[in-house]
Amino acid sequence: MDLQVKEGWIEVIAGSMFAGKTEELLRRIKRIDYAKKSVVVFKPVIDTRYSSNEVVSHNNGRAKSIAITEPREIYEHLGTKLPYAIAIDEAQFMSRGLIDICEDLANRGVRVIVAGLDKDFRGEPFGVMPDLLARAEFVTKLDAICQVCGAPATRTQRIINGKPANYTDPIILVGAQEQYEARCRHCHVVPGKPNGK
Repeated sequence: MDLQVKEGWIEVIAGSMFAGKTEELLRRIKRIDYAKKSVVVFKPVIDTRYSSNEVVSHNNGRAKSIAITEPREIYEHLGTKLPYAIAIDEAQFMSRGLIDICEDLANRGVRVIVAGLDKDFRGEPFGVMPDLLARAEFVTKLDAICQVCGAPATRTQRIINGKPANYTDPIILVGAQEQYEARCRHCHVVPGKPNGK
């Protein structure tokens, strides 16, 4: 019996801020380019931190990308011949439609690589990421270094005016004067969080 390996799957790169998620996404994009295969890169329009038309890591690695408002726009940019792969950064900001699109493209033979925060500043599952993690064939979970104690950091601490953000603060603060730190479970603080610290 002659078995043929079929391509098309979902890969998720997850973790806290400063864990190197975008760096890892860029590394995979570069390897696809080296293999002379096609890849189309997307990011949410809301992500304008470093560039409006590039995915950019904290260490200034870059790749051209298409900024989209809704996941369905991905289809508009793919054309009739599907690429070998698509890459999506900051997936936690995408709507639930991204889940079906990732499944559909993987079923049609596309390598789908998704990167994003798995937890919000409250330490709770963020947006579509839990569903994508559960559906992915391959998961890479990265951690950072806790900026308080030096332990492995799996959470993102939001700080506003020098104090930890309150549990009741909005999940997404566009244009707010806030900062973030990587924190471990024990140094992560969320005032007002039910059943937690």
